[in-house]
Amino acid sequence: MTTLTAVSYSETDIERLTDHAGRVGLIVDDGGKLDVAGRRVNRLCKGALKRALDARVEAGLKEGDSLTLAYPAGMAAEAIDVVCLTRGASEIAARHAGAVLGQKRGTADLLLAVGSARRAGFVVQGAVLRDYGFNDHKTSPAKEPGAIEVMANDAPKLETETAPLLAVADGTFMTRDLVNEPANILTTTEFADRLAEMSALGLKVEVLEEAELEQLGMRTLLAVGQGSASPSKVVVMQWNGGADGDAPLALVGKGVVFDTGGISLKPAGGMEDMTMDMGGAGTVAGVMRALALRKAKANVVGLVGLVENMPSGTAIRPGDVVKSMKGDTVEILNTDAEGRLVLCDVMWYAQERFEPAGMIDLATLTGAIIIGLGHENAGVFSNDDVLCNAFLKAAGAEAEGAWRMPLGQAYDDMLKSPIADMKNIGGRPAGSITAAQYLQRFVKDGVPWIHLDIAGVASLKSATKLAPKGATGWGVRALDRLVSDMFEKG
Repeated sequence: MTTLTAVSYSETDIERLTDHAGRVGLIVDDGGKLDVAGRRVNRLCKGALKRALDARVEAGLKEGDSLTLAYPAGMAAEAIDVVCLTRGASEIAARHAGAVLGQKRGTADLLLAVGSARRAGFVVQGAVLRDYGFNDHKTSPAKEPGAIEVMANDAPKLETETAPLLAVADGTFMTRDLVNEPANILTTTEFADRLAEMSALGLKVEVLEEAELEQLGMRTLLAVGQGSASPSKVVVMQWNGGADGDAPLALVGKGVVFDTGGISLKPAGGMEDMTMDMGGAGTVAGVMRALALRKAKANVVGLVGLVENMPSGTAIRPGDVVKSMKGDTVEILNTDAEGRLVLCDVMWYAQERFEPAGMIDLATLTGAIIIGLGHENAGVFSNDDVLCNAFLKAAGAEAEGAWRMPLGQAYDDMLKSPIADMKNIGGRPAGSITAAQYLQRFVKDGVPWIHLDIAGVASLKSATKLAPKGATGWGVRALDRLVSDMFEKG
C-alpha cells in the first residue's frame, strides 16, 4: 500500500525546505498567493518565485497551470514546482493538480506543501496516481520512485483523510499491474495466485478449478478455455464489511488472459494488445483490494472468470452448441466473441450463490464500443435506472468517462438461433448492444444489473492526466465511490 509521511507547518519543519534535495511542490490560487511554506521558499530564493508568479498572474494564471524554477538559488532542491488550484476547486481539479506535481518529480523525493488547501487529500492522491510506472521486465534496474512527504497545517488530520484515498490508489495500481503484465507471466494460475494473496488483507478468497466448474455446469466458460494448456478458473473474493445478512453487491469480471480469437483467429496486427483482455477481472481485483485496505463498511463479492482463448485441436469451433450453467444453449458462431461466454456462467453462479442486491459486470468486450465511444467513455448498459444513475454519478465525480447505451427487444431478437436458444453474436450492427443483450439473458428477474464495456478505456496508447501510457485502472475509483455512496452503512 502506498504510504504517506505528513508533517506540520511548524518552524522546524518549515526549515527543512532549505535543505530538501529533491523537488518542492507548492499550491497557489489564481491570484498567485503564497502560504507560509511558499513565502519561506520565496525568501530562500530571494524573491525569484514571486517574480515568476507575478508574471504568470499578469498573463492570466488559470486552474491547473504550473511553472517550474530549476535549481533555485539559496535552496538544495533541484526544482520548485508550482501548480494553480483555485479557492473553489473540485475534487477532480485537486487530483489533477497533484498529478502535475507527481509527473514532474520523476524519481526525486517530493516535499509537497499543501497548507490548508481545500481538497488537500485529493492533491496527494493525484500525485501518487500519476507517479505510477511499470518496469518489472526491464533488464536495466529502474530507478525507484522517490518518497512523498506532505507538509500541512494539520498533519494528523490530513493523514486520516488521505488514507482511504491512498487505498483506492493502491487498488488502481493493482489493476494497472495486472493489465500491463504480459500473458506469458500472467497465466490463469498466476492470476489466481495473486488474488489468493489478498486473503492477507481480510478478503475471503476461493479458487474454483476445472473439475468443480464442470460439476457446476459452467460449460460456456470452460468451452472458451478448452483449447489452451492453461487451466480455466473462477476466483471468488468476498469482503464482508457490512452487516451480517445484508445481500452483497456482486462485481463480475472477464479475465481472458490472452485472446487470440480462437479458431476465429484475430488478424496478427495488434494481437499483442490482447494481453489486456483480462481488464474487467483486473478492475474487479483492484476494487476488492481498495475496499479491503480501507475497511469498507459494505458487503461486496468479486468474481472473475480466468481463461485463455487459444486455437488448437481441442478448441471450440464456429457452429458448436454449448449449454450454459443456466441451462440455455448457445450456438457459437464466432469464437472471438468469447468474453460473453465467460461472463454469462460467472454471472449466473454469482446470482445462484449470493443472491446479490445488485450486479455489475466489467469486460473489454467489444471493438464496437470503441467505434461508438472512442477512448473517452466506457459503455454502460443497465436494466435499473437507480443503480445506473448512481454509477454514472460516481463515475462523473471521479472523472472516469461513462456513457449509457440503449437496450431493447429489437436488439435481443438479433440473437435468435435456428438450432439453439441463442447465438453468441448478433452481426455487425450494434455489436456492443447485442453483446449486452446476450448478457442480460443471464440476469435474473428483479436483480439490478449494469454491464460495463471497458474495451476503449482499460488501456491507452498515450498518457492521461492520471496515468502514463498503458493500463489506466479505469473503474476502480468509480466503483469504490459507488460502494461508498450506495452500499456502505455507518
